[in-house]
Amino acid sequence: MKQHARTLEFDLENPEKISYLYMPLVNERVMSSITPDGHGDNKISQNCFFLEPQSAENLHSSMAVRNFWCKVNGREAWSVFGYSALQKHRLQEGRTEKCHLTAGAFWQRVEREKEDSNLGAEVLSFCPAGDTLSELMVVTLKNKGNMLLRIQPVAAVPIYGRGADHLRDHRHVTSLLNRIKVTEDGVLLTPSMAFDERGHHKNEVSYGVFARDEYGERPIGAVPVLEDFIGEGGSLMTPEAVIGNQKELRGSGYQTEGYEAMGALWFREMTLLPGESRTYVTVLSYQQEGMEYLEISRAQRAFEEMKEYWKKQKIISSFSSNQAFDKWMEWVSLQPCLRRIYGCSFLPYHDYGRGGRGWRDLWQDCLALLLTEPQTVRQNLIDFFAGVRIDGTNATIIGKEPGSFLADRNAIVRVWMDHAYWPFHTVSLYLNQTGDYEFLMEKKPYFRDKILCRGCCIDEEYPENSSNRLLTKQGSIYEGTVLEHLMLQQAAQFYDVGEHNHMRLHGADWNDALDMADKRGESVAFTAAYSGSMKELSGLCRTLQSRGILQAEVFCELEALLHLDTEIFENAEKKYRRLLAFCQECARGVSGKKIKLDTGYLADLFFSMGEWMSSHIRSTELVGDSRGECWFNGYYDNDGNQVEGFREGRVRMMLTGQVFAILSKTATDEQVEKINHAAEKYLYQEEIGGYRLNTDFKENKMNLGRMLGFAYGHKENGAVFCHMSVMYAYALYSRNYVREGYKAIKALADKSLDMQCSRIYPGIPEYFSPRGRGMYPYLTGAGSWMVFTVLTQMYGVRGNGGNLILEPKLLLEQFDKYGLAGIQCRFAGRMLDIVYINKNKKDFGDYEIDEIYVNGNKYERMDIQAQIDREYLLSLPEAKVNKLQIVLE
Repeated sequence: MKQHARTLEFDLENPEKISYLYMPLVNERVMSSITPDGHGDNKISQNCFFLEPQSAENLHSSMAVRNFWCKVNGREAWSVFGYSALQKHRLQEGRTEKCHLTAGAFWQRVEREKEDSNLGAEVLSFCPAGDTLSELMVVTLKNKGNMLLRIQPVAAVPIYGRGADHLRDHRHVTSLLNRIKVTEDGVLLTPSMAFDERGHHKNEVSYGVFARDEYGERPIGAVPVLEDFIGEGGSLMTPEAVIGNQKELRGSGYQTEGYEAMGALWFREMTLLPGESRTYVTVLSYQQEGMEYLEISRAQRAFEEMKEYWKKQKIISSFSSNQAFDKWMEWVSLQPCLRRIYGCSFLPYHDYGRGGRGWRDLWQDCLALLLTEPQTVRQNLIDFFAGVRIDGTNATIIGKEPGSFLADRNAIVRVWMDHAYWPFHTVSLYLNQTGDYEFLMEKKPYFRDKILCRGCCIDEEYPENSSNRLLTKQGSIYEGTVLEHLMLQQAAQFYDVGEHNHMRLHGADWNDALDMADKRGESVAFTAAYSGSMKELSGLCRTLQSRGILQAEVFCELEALLHLDTEIFENAEKKYRRLLAFCQECARGVSGKKIKLDTGYLADLFFSMGEWMSSHIRSTELVGDSRGECWFNGYYDNDGNQVEGFREGRVRMMLTGQVFAILSKTATDEQVEKINHAAEKYLYQEEIGGYRLNTDFKENKMNLGRMLGFAYGHKENGAVFCHMSVMYAYALYSRNYVREGYKAIKALADKSLDMQCSRIYPGIPEYFSPRGRGMYPYLTGAGSWMVFTVLTQMYGVRGNGGNLILEPKLLLEQFDKYGLAGIQCRFAGRMLDIVYINKNKKDFGDYEIDEIYVNGNKYERMDIQAQIDREYLLSLPEAKVNKLQIVLE
C-alpha cells in the first residue's frame, strides 16, 4: 500500500487478493461498506437494509454484491468488479487481471483491465456528504486498444429491502410483501408492510436502483426479479440474463409483486472507438433521494464536496520525523466520527447489536470531539446525565435522540461497574477545555425503571408506560445538578464493595468478557481507577471553592453516603449495608428536600476516599513471581480468589489492572518501573502489535468470564487489544515514562501500517489476531483514546480551566532533521498550528519551553508553566490558522 503525500488517499495493487478488506461508505444517514469486489451492505437502520446484511464471513461467501456487467462483442460477460465465476476462477489460477485500487475517506475507486481484451473500467463508490439517502456507483468504461469494442452495459444490484432479522427469519414470507415497479430510470421496491409478529405496520420506505449514462440516456429496460435475473440453476456470479439468453426486459410502468427484487438495468449496446470512454452513474436510493446525481456533473461535484467534507472532520493533523505515523493518525482521528454515525454496529465485523451505542461509548466517544468543538457537545453531555439512576447505576438502552434512554422491558439486569468512571473523566476534560464551571450547576432528572438497588431487585409493579423519570414522594419529577449526579455515582461506587473491600465486579467492567463473577467477583483494576477519579473530584471541589462556590446542593438522602468516616472505610460489610440502606430508601422516590454541603468538606471527603482505596490496593494486591517481577492483581473471581499472580507454576498477569494503578497514582514511581518491566517480560510482543491484554491462563475459568473460553490470542483473551494498549501508553505518559509510552503507541501504529500482515486499510483496529490481522477496524474506542493521547500527552496540548497548557513529551527521534515537530488542532474555537522548535536537538527531559511566538509576536505572559490564557486565545482571528512557535531550550 502506498500513501499519497498530501492527502488521505492511498493506492493498492491487486486488492482482491486480500480477504476481509472493506471501506466504510457513509454520510449522516447512510451506513455502507464496500470491498474491492463490491461486497458489503448498505443500510439506514437495523430495520432498513438496502443490500443484504453482511458479516465478515459473508464478504467471501455471499454472492449478493453490487455489480456492473459488460457483454463484450456479444460474447463474454465481464464484471467491472471482477466478480464473476470465470474471473474468480482465473484469479485463483494466478491469471490475475490488472487491478488497482485508490481510496480515501470514505470512498474507493477500482480500476481493472479485462484479461484478454483492451477494455478497461473504473468504478468509483461513495456516499454524498450530508444527509442524502443515497450511495453512488460511477462506472467508466474505456477502450484502451486500437480496435473498436461492442459493449452491452448492465448495472446489477440485488435489492434486499427489509430488516436485518429477516435474513433468516421469514426471508421468503417477507418477499411476499414486495411491490416492485420499473421506472424510467430503474427499479423501485416499496414493501407493503414491515413484517413483525409482535405487530406488523405499514412500510414507509422505498428502495431504488436508478442509472443513466453521461449523456443522460436512460436504461432500455430492466429485469426486476432476482430469480429471472439469475435463471434456473444460475447465480449472481453466473446470471443467465447476462451470460446466456437475455430475458425479456421490462419497461417503465411494469409492476410485479411477491418476489425478491433485482435492480438489473440494461443500457443499449454501444460501440467504443479506440481511446473512447463512456460513464454510467448508478444511484442506490432510499425514498428516491439522490436522483439529481444521475447527472454526471452533479455526481462529480458531489464527490469533490464529499472529499472536502471529510478532510475538515480530522481532529488533529501532526508532522514529525515519521511521516507514515502522521498520515496514519489522520485516519485514526476520523474514527470517532464513524463511531458517532455507526455506533458499535453495522460494519461487517461489528455484526452485533442493533445500532446505537452503549453507556460507556456515549462518554468515551466525546473525548475526541471535545478536543475540537466542546461547546457543540455541551448539551449532549448534560442530557446524558438523565440516564443515571438514583442508586448510581444507569440505563443501558439508549434511544436515538441525545439524552434519550429507554427502560429494558424485559428487565434484564446487568450492571457494569465501570460505568460511573467515564462520565467524570469526560466532564473533567470538558471543564479543562472550556473553563465552563457553570456546566456543573445545570440540572437533569434521574432515570427510573423496574431495576432497583443496583440490580438487586425488580419492581414488578412499575408501570410499563411510565415516563422513566424519578419522582419525589409528592409525585413531581426530581432534578439535581450535574455535580450532584457525579458525586452520587462516585460515592455509591465507593460503598459497593465485596468481601476484600474492593468494588464488586457485578456484570463486568470495561472488559465485557469478565461476565461470570457477579456474586463474589471484584474489580481491583477499576477500584484503582475510581481512586483516581475521586481524587480528581476532590480537586474539582477545591476549584469550585476557589471560584467562590462554597456550597453544593444535594438531595438530603445522599448525605448518608457523604460521611467522612474512615472507620467504616475499613469495614467492607458495613460499607455495603450502608449502600443498600440508601438504595432502599430512594428506590421508589426521594423526599425532594435538599441540603447544602461545603465544597471544602466535599474536597476532603473525596480525597480521603480516593487515598484510602489507593493505600488499600498497595497493601493487599501487589503480586509477583519467584524471579522478583511484580505487578498488581486486578480481579477476584466468583469464588473470591485472586485472579493474578503466580498460580500453579504459571504467571497470570492482566494489563487492565496495571493501567489504572499507574494512571490513578496508586502505583508509586518505583512500582511503575517494576510494573512496566513485568509487562515487558510477560505481555509485550512487538511482532503482534505490542502489549497483550493478559498472559495465557491455560484455564477455562467458568467463575470469571467468557474471555477465558476464547482461544488464546483472540479478542479479550490475550490479544493485543488496542484500546487498553493505548490507555497503557496514556498512563505511562501521564507519569512521565515517555519512552515507554511511545513504545506502546509506535508498536500499534507499526503493526497497523504493516499491511502485508495486518491486512487492513489505515486506522487502528480493535485488536490483532495471532496471525497479525487487524480485527474489527474503524469502530473502536481506541480511536478516541489514541487521538487524546497523542494530542494531550505526546504533543502536550491540553486545557486547564479553559486555558491552554503546552507540555510536550516528544522524544528526540520524533523531531525532523530540522528539529521541528508540530500538530494542528482546535482550541477555544481557534485553529492552531503548533510547532515545537528543538534547535539544539535535545531529548525529552533535557529541554524546556523557552519562548512562545503567536502569529510572529512573542507571548509575554508566560510563567513557569507554559500556559496561554483563554482570553488571549479568544482575541486571535477566528477565520484563519494561528501559528504558535514554541522554542525549546
